[in-house]
Amino acid sequence: MHHPPSRPHRASRRLSPQSLLVFAPSAPVLPAPAASDDAIDASPRLRHWLQANRICLALSTGEGGRIITLGAGSSGLAAFDVPCDRPGALLATEAGLYVAARSRLWCFDDALTGGERFRGEDRLCLPSQCRPTGTIGIQDVAAEESGRLLVAAAQFNCVARMNSRGDLKPVWRPAFIDAAIRDDRSWRVAGAGPGLEDRRVEITGPTDPKMAINALNSGARVWLADLEDATSPTWANIVGGQRTLHDAVRGRLAFTSPEGKEYRVTTPFEHTPTIVMRPRGWHLVEKHLAFTDCAGRTAPASASLTDFGLYFWHNAEQLVANGRGPYFYLPKLESHLEARLWNDIFVFAQQRIGMPVGTIRATVLIETIPAAFEMEEILYELRDHCAGLNAGRWDYIFSMIKTFQGRGRRFAFGDRDRITMTVPFMRAYTELLVATCHRRGAHAIGGMSAFIPNRRDAEATERALARVADDKRREAGDGFDGTWVAHPDLIPTALAEFDTVLGERPNQVERQRDDVDVSADDLLDVRGADATVTDAGVRSNVSVALRYIEAWLRGTGAVAIDGLMEDAATAEISRSLLRQWIDNRIDTAEGTAVDREAVTRILNAELERLSAEAGADARFADAAELLREVALGEEFPTFLTIPAYARYLVDTAEPASQQLPLAG
Repeated sequence: MHHPPSRPHRASRRLSPQSLLVFAPSAPVLPAPAASDDAIDASPRLRHWLQANRICLALSTGEGGRIITLGAGSSGLAAFDVPCDRPGALLATEAGLYVAARSRLWCFDDALTGGERFRGEDRLCLPSQCRPTGTIGIQDVAAEESGRLLVAAAQFNCVARMNSRGDLKPVWRPAFIDAAIRDDRSWRVAGAGPGLEDRRVEITGPTDPKMAINALNSGARVWLADLEDATSPTWANIVGGQRTLHDAVRGRLAFTSPEGKEYRVTTPFEHTPTIVMRPRGWHLVEKHLAFTDCAGRTAPASASLTDFGLYFWHNAEQLVANGRGPYFYLPKLESHLEARLWNDIFVFAQQRIGMPVGTIRATVLIETIPAAFEMEEILYELRDHCAGLNAGRWDYIFSMIKTFQGRGRRFAFGDRDRITMTVPFMRAYTELLVATCHRRGAHAIGGMSAFIPNRRDAEATERALARVADDKRREAGDGFDGTWVAHPDLIPTALAEFDTVLGERPNQVERQRDDVDVSADDLLDVRGADATVTDAGVRSNVSVALRYIEAWLRGTGAVAIDGLMEDAATAEISRSLLRQWIDNRIDTAEGTAVDREAVTRILNAELERLSAEAGADARFADAAELLREVALGEEFPTFLTIPAYARYLVDTAEPASQQLPLAG
């Protein structure tokens, strides 16, 4: 077989010994390969067993994007191999054949009747129904006696029943998730490590020397040193960021700009913010490093492990000597199993250098819909190393849009600025996070308001400070123990709101939110969000996404655009809303149909305008090409940074000369 299955899924159906299933998922009639081309040698015993039991088998290859069918004919065992869009599960019933492919569940019916044959076969399966499922990761499909379908959804760790409209309702979850952990009120997480007791204001930002020095001088309690959404992952940025952290941990970070301006850390070393480093997520790779496993297979290294490993190896012991420790923010988790993997990595790393297990502290960003359903399980898996959870609001909104991208207009949102923290599903998510954290002795850290001041515009700054004050007042009043800001000038405003609530206390973990009662339906309640789409909102999404991607391609991951701090997460919201509006045939309040042609016109106009104003090093043409692919293409990539990184940020030269000094 040309495409061996990487993750086989079972499906079987009793058929006549001479029959083979022929699939045509993307065309009315797809000619099947000649059986002789795909003939498989089999022992007579196997062939006779298949014939005697009247069995035909089908396998989906998942990552390979193929469906392979096998059957026993009079001349032997034969196979058909046809492409399909990421098939994940197969089910054959008397009512038809079901194939879970990417974000849809296809139903195939036999198109042949009355003894008809197609290319010598007595069965031709063509798609008759398509039920959108979103990116919930269907791993298997089964049918009840009533004919209703059951699906195993990987992202939600549950079995769900599908009704005739394609809606899914969970009917079973493992007892491990539902009862054993949540019902045991005795366990607690490790809690704050040295230097993490008071996290009332944290400043986020990339790890270039200038931004790092500004963060260390900012007066914040914590600096989130971000190698993820605020960093464009060029090799120079990744290695340079590690160098910056190496020097910052040792109190010797300095920088001189090309214009000759000098930047120095002026805050006494013992009063600088505690560093919490955020590595890249599990979905990304580091193509400048290769990993060869024990079987001799070579592949790009995990970006998560690259970032974590370099920082831990070079700095862990020095951080402990400084009276703090190796602390991490963990992004993009979707399951407690990913938290378990991180915990295993922490244990191994600490044992590898002879550090007591439990020295590391991790704060997990709850920024995906599946993770919101498993907050308690995530805390449990990391309990020996966990300091808290963070409400990663922008990625969470993106996850909501992406997960239910194909579920119809009832999940369609309005303009980006209408998805606020007070809409029902966001309110439920943050309330649940605070209650869950405090029940287990963990810090609940709020998210980042995107508004930033403008030192050249007093009125704009006043509006930004007022919006930030409202946001932080709500978080402190809800019970959060700290919050994020993206600019040093916002720290006094955020501090004032948390100082009012906390006083001299370092946190409010003791405040138990027993009044919080959030259900699964509450977490998915999008009805209260304003679904109005405007022409200005469409144009803004195109313009913001284009400008952000252009800056990202030039190596900048955090960009001030129209008074907001944009990073990869906010750009994802812009491009995913465009796709959602197109797929759901949304009309704007002014009556404009949001379709590919309309968005393309806006994109071309923005490209022409911005290119005319840009310098020689601008990358707007590349940015526009990428935006067309990730927002308007046939496929909807799970993250825009995946194709962007592979196409534009991978150096062709070997980076062997860029080496960090070994620890010790």
